[in-house]
Amino acid sequence: MTVTHLTMASAALAALATVRDPELDEPITTLGFVASCSVSPEGRAVVRLRLPTFYCAPNFSYLMAADAYDAVTAVPGITAVQVILEDHFASAEINAGVAAQAGFVASFDGEAVDELGDLRAQFLRKAVLAGTHQVCRPLVDAGATPAELVSLTLGATPQSEHLDRLRKRRAELGLPTGDDAPLLIDPATGTRIPEPQIPLHLRKARVTQASLDANTSICSGMLEARYPDRNREAS
Repeated sequence: MTVTHLTMASAALAALATVRDPELDEPITTLGFVASCSVSPEGRAVVRLRLPTFYCAPNFSYLMAADAYDAVTAVPGITAVQVILEDHFASAEINAGVAAQAGFVASFDGEAVDELGDLRAQFLRKAVLAGTHQVCRPLVDAGATPAELVSLTLGATPQSEHLDRLRKRRAELGLPTGDDAPLLIDPATGTRIPEPQIPLHLRKARVTQASLDANTSICSGMLEARYPDRNREAS
């Protein structure tokens, strides 16, 4: 089969859908952060990103731009990738750093002191907590008690999209994901939550999910106000 640049463009956009806002834990395509994605007949891809505000945190912004670069670079047939973050106070540093694959510290020489692995892990732990709420809420609503939840494993938990997503986030952190793994674990250590601590753990999970929902709504509103004529997804 001949791979056309239009096919590659579709594949590149699909690859961008795997890139998530690290804080909101949602795809940058769904959030509307991809302004455009094009691929030339020679396989050169150009991705333009835009964010809700001019002052979005540079560490979050760098992560998304670098992840977008990596995702599109992996698409078969793509020969070169340029990621352009538009309308951001640190666009020059971020765009140059991503193009050179220099890393966050080198891109902000003299200003940044650490790479972003710890930050990514911090937000992944929040995503695991939020995912725990999404999986456990129907169980609690159906009457599941802490005594029942403490011994519940992933394999014994009713299958759902939320459970699949929770497994993926746990895998990214190196946490247990097998069918015999406990459903309720500390996202920092991977250890099972003791029964007396389950109510508090579930409250933390609920608050974390509510915070993600609120921040997503705020960012969506700011992006809509900043770019009122934007499409919801790039095409």
